[in-house]
Amino acid sequence: MTEAQATKNTRTLIGRVVSDKRSKTVTVLIERRSKHELYGKIVAHSRKYHAHDEKGEYKMGDIVEIAEGRPLSKTKSWVVTRLVEKAQAV
Repeated sequence: MTEAQATKNTRTLIGRVVSDKRSKTVTVLIERRSKHELYGKIVAHSRKYHAHDEKGEYKMGDIVEIAEGRPLSKTKSWVVTRLVEKAQAV
């Protein structure tokens, strides 16, 4: 089985790193918008995921892609796969 076939069926999400304080773990905030079923208003939903960052290379504010994998700890079953956009320095 090639790498492309292995990653084809895994869920991937893109979000912003909101915490990088723990070793080998980043917290990623995923925001999505959906239409309310009854009223039709666009509602924002957000959720935080803990993702594995082996080298500690992703910092707060970075936009990253995470992929679902096997459970690595009680709360962590996602792995950061790539950097989409580097955080802007203020």
